Amino acid sequence: GQYQHDVSPIKLKKSLGFVVESCVNHVGVDINTASAPLLCFVSGIGPTLAKNVIKFREKSGGFKSRKDILDVPRFTAKTFEQSAGFLRIYGGRNPLDATFIHPEKYSLLEGWCKENKVSVKDLPENKELILKLKKDASFKEKVGEFTHEDIVKSLGSPSQDPRTEFTPFSYRTDIEGIADLKPGQYYPGIVTNMTQFGAFVDIGIKENGLIHVSQMSDTFVEDPLKVLKVGQQVKARVLEVDVNRKRIGLSLKSETSAAVVRNKTQSNERSKEKNARRDHSRRTPEFKKKTDESNPFSVLKNLKV
Repeated sequence: GQYQHDVSPIKLKKSLGFVVESCVNHVGVDINTASAPLLCFVSGIGPTLAKNVIKFREKSGGFKSRKDILDVPRFTAKTFEQSAGFLRIYGGRNPLDATFIHPEKYSLLEGWCKENKVSVKDLPENKELILKLKKDASFKEKVGEFTHEDIVKSLGSPSQDPRTEFTPFSYRTDIEGIADLKPGQYYPGIVTNMTQFGAFVDIGIKENGLIHVSQMSDTFVEDPLKVLKVGQQVKARVLEVDVNRKRIGLSLKSETSAAVVRNKTQSNERSKEKNARRDHSRRTPEFKKKTDESNPFSVLKNLKV
C-alpha cells in the first residue's frame, strides 16, 4: 500500500521482525552493548535469556571472552552452540571473538597459525595470511569446503558491516533552500518514498521534490516500482519550482525527449490557436447578421430625417 493504514499491522510486524532477524544473524551483535530486545533476535536467545545476559553484563562489567557467556544463568551449551557465532566481543582476549567464526573452529585456526609460525592476533584483516589460508588445500580438506570459505570471508571482513559497501553520495553544496533551485539544472538526490503517481526525492534541502510517473522515463511507465525504489540515487532535472506552495517538480527524462514533447506541445497549441482564429473569422459575419436582425432599431439605420 501507499500509506501505513493500507498495510495489515500483523503482516507489517511479521515482515519487519523477519528483516531485523535476518540483519542480526547476518552481521551479529556486540554482546557488551546490545539491548535485550535486540538480543532476542539472535538465534537460540529468547526474552528471558536476553534479560539474564544484560543482568550478568551489568554485574560483571562486561564479557571478555565468548567462554564467559556460558556463565550466564540458564545459558546452556546447546544455546551457546546456536548463538555464539552471532555474539561479538570487541577488544576481548581472543581476536576471533570479534569475527563470525564459531568457537568450535578456534582450535583448528590456532593449530594452523602455530604451523605457519604466526600469531592468531595477526590473522584478521591480514591480506597475505588470509590468502595463504585460502590456498591451503589441507586446511580446506580438514574443515570442509563451505566452512573454509566462511572462515576466509570472516577474517577478511570481521565486522561484516554492510555499510562498508555503500556507494559514497553527496548533495550539491550550492543550494540551501528551495529558492536556490533553478529550472533546467540537474541535482543529485535519493528516493525517499514511492507512490502510484510518482516518487519523492531528497535533493539536500528541507522540501522533497516529486518525480511524476510521466517524468520517470522517456518511455511509458506503467508501474513506478519497476523504475525506481526507495534509497536509489538519482540525478534529476528541475522542471518547475513553486516557492509559495513549497513544491518542486523533477524529471528523469532526457533533455532530447523533453524538447520533443515541448515542441509537440507548442505545435499543438499553435495549431489550436490557428484553428480558433479561423473558426472565429467564419462565425463573425453570421454573428453580425444575427445581431442586426435581432436589434429592433436596425430598421432605422437607413432612415433619413
